[in-house]
Amino acid sequence: MITEAVRRLKNGDVVAFPTETVYGLGADATNNLAIQKIYAVKDRPSHHPLIVHLAAPMMLLANAKTTTDVLADAWLQIISPWVRDLPPAAMQLILAFWPGPLTLVLKKDKHVLDTITGGQSTVAIRSPSHPLAQELLAAFGEALVAPSANRFGKVSPTRAADVYAEFGNESEILVLDGGDCEFGIESTIVDLTASEGIRLLRPGMITPSSIYAKTGLHIDTFKSSEQETVSPRVSGSFKAHYAPNTPLQLYQTDKLNTSLNELDAQIAVQNHLRKLRIGLGVWESTANLPTVPSHIALSSVQLEIFTLPSDHLSFANSLYRTLRDLDLQNYDIILLPEPPAGEVWDGARDRLQRAAFGSGPSSANQASN
Repeated sequence: MITEAVRRLKNGDVVAFPTETVYGLGADATNNLAIQKIYAVKDRPSHHPLIVHLAAPMMLLANAKTTTDVLADAWLQIISPWVRDLPPAAMQLILAFWPGPLTLVLKKDKHVLDTITGGQSTVAIRSPSHPLAQELLAAFGEALVAPSANRFGKVSPTRAADVYAEFGNESEILVLDGGDCEFGIESTIVDLTASEGIRLLRPGMITPSSIYAKTGLHIDTFKSSEQETVSPRVSGSFKAHYAPNTPLQLYQTDKLNTSLNELDAQIAVQNHLRKLRIGLGVWESTANLPTVPSHIALSSVQLEIFTLPSDHLSFANSLYRTLRDLDLQNYDIILLPEPPAGEVWDGARDRLQRAAFGSGPSSANQASN
């Protein structure tokens, strides 16, 4: 399959492949026409930039005797065709977290295609840790651009079956099956082009605290809602994104009963001819407790309760899979709890908030946002 995937990539086609975060839709990062195919297949706005995926020096990484200087020099050779300059902090991050779910935004080399960067002066790069992704990159011999392998704004795929379901029989996209993705949400993105410091542009499984613990580097954070007003633009920064077709609402765990009563009253006013089916997600840690007290009489909704992992790693890993599976249950509304406070939950919270904003049968708001 790798041989066939390489053949197709060299012919200017797109290939879906697994990373440790989500499945990506890859194309030759040096082929303008191939990159344009990604935008067409995904129905992605042309100004929304892509992430360049690079092969890692795997033999050096596997050799315990490789020195830091040798490894840094190898990474520099891999990265140099893509960036204009590499600040010391960037190499610190690379040595600490690559290959892995961390994307760096740097000033682009003049040869980097505008179709990759959305016309910006910056480029986003990363090296995925999934072994099949690295095998593909090594065999291809060039970098790949690879946004998530789904229609723009919709739920990202974390299984090969998700990619098939997304594009159906209308597409002849080759899908490399690497099993379920390890992390389940997209990479953390940090910007190293600002003069005032390193900025977090998209939260993920690598948190600012973990970066500080390994490198001593401070990462400036801001609310995800502020991302649309900052530069540079990066993947996953639209307010509506990762959205299921079923309307999705979030509730505060300690206000569930109030939320249910308000939703019940709202639906009653709309005079539906039947009770609406509500898929209600509750944390596993509270699954054995009476989630809905018996004295609450819901006249307009029928609740169907399911449990969600209570730890941040399992929740993030299963998030997109859960949203996709719920979409198949023909619920009228999906209710999910807002993740707890804390930066280890920031990545999942960011995805859920954007998913809720963009959810519903119409995708018009995804494109406009």
